[in-house]
Amino acid sequence: MASAYKRIFFNHIRGEVNKMEEVLLEENEDDENVKFLSSAPIKKHYKLLQEIGVINHIETLSRDIRNYRSFLERGLDIFNHTSIDKIMDATVYQISDQFVPSFIAFVWKPIQTREDITIKAYKNYKPVDIDLHVDSITPFEDFFKKYPKPINFELLAFQLDDDASVKPYLDINTEIAVPILGPFGLYGIVLIGKKIVDAGYSREELFFLQQLMCFVSQAIKNHLHYEHSLHDIKTGLYNHGFFMSRLNEEVSRVKRGGYQSSLVVIDVDKFKNFNDNYGHLAGDRVLEQLAQVIRHGVRDGDITSRFGGEEFTILLPHTDKSTAWNITERLRTSTADMKVEWEVPLPQVTISLGIYTFDQNASGDVNDIIRRADEALYISKERGRNRCTLWNPGIIDPNPDESCSIEKTKFSDHTVEML
Repeated sequence: MASAYKRIFFNHIRGEVNKMEEVLLEENEDDENVKFLSSAPIKKHYKLLQEIGVINHIETLSRDIRNYRSFLERGLDIFNHTSIDKIMDATVYQISDQFVPSFIAFVWKPIQTREDITIKAYKNYKPVDIDLHVDSITPFEDFFKKYPKPINFELLAFQLDDDASVKPYLDINTEIAVPILGPFGLYGIVLIGKKIVDAGYSREELFFLQQLMCFVSQAIKNHLHYEHSLHDIKTGLYNHGFFMSRLNEEVSRVKRGGYQSSLVVIDVDKFKNFNDNYGHLAGDRVLEQLAQVIRHGVRDGDITSRFGGEEFTILLPHTDKSTAWNITERLRTSTADMKVEWEVPLPQVTISLGIYTFDQNASGDVNDIIRRADEALYISKERGRNRCTLWNPGIIDPNPDESCSIEKTKFSDHTVEML
């Protein structure tokens, strides 16, 4: 925590120093211009230089330099943000500082390998709901790859000649569409409504949008690349590497803080049958939908990951045995109720779970913690699948089909506790 505050402090100081350097640089440049224009040779021939346009050219160059510096500052303001929401907020601020549109909306794909669409709209700098319902931006991709520039939306609609795809955008009076492109194709589209003041968008304003989107696209690409380094692309959950890093951190915190945390290991029952009998794409659909169940079934602050293949892990910080049990049992029943839409009806998906709760007195390292949760998972599999097992030192409960208790909490016959 101290190192985080130190990093924030030094970043703040560095930012203030950069601002001071920029101010001094501008003042130095202004001083240099004054010195140059006040020099004896220039004074001597000032009238001639003015008549042939040299003085005006110098003033134009100075103005262009100031404008480019201002534009770079706008771009850096966007580029320095580290979340999509903040990038969007900064983009809206920079656009609205130049002209005031009736609305600005972002339509984009959070995961580039899937067609899920996120829409975020703004009016007067504030997020608002907008009556726009679209399932895909793919119909626009080929066009924007060829013409990666801001375009009047009515002209875009004419070029596409696809009434069904463009109608939702025309219904909300979209004036300008600006593509956000990257290595994976079309990441999203920025929609800009009609200007509140003045008739239409000038060529200079369209050029401004085109240049600004270069920074926005790069900022989003950087964010997505960072997210891809942490997340499993197929499920959107954290990947194995990030989870192990976070688990190591949590074990250290538990030993310092003296509280309990829990690790859950999950495996899809008979997953091989889905791949063998219905194809790997059906298996992928099962994993994607299960990931959604897991994501929605945990709390803010819990760390969910696809550990590998059909195995998932969940780190539950500040979580004792009873709470860990309630969470895992809820996930188990939610999965058993889950319906996976596919070309043909699929068998019901079930999962087996192993739980290990650890505190500062837990022996061994991170690998031992994972091994114990895995042992509990193995018992769940051995006793019939579709059940949870809570690891405790000692022998295995000899009557797994009978209700057993821990800390006065009654568990169902889907539970095996290692006592």
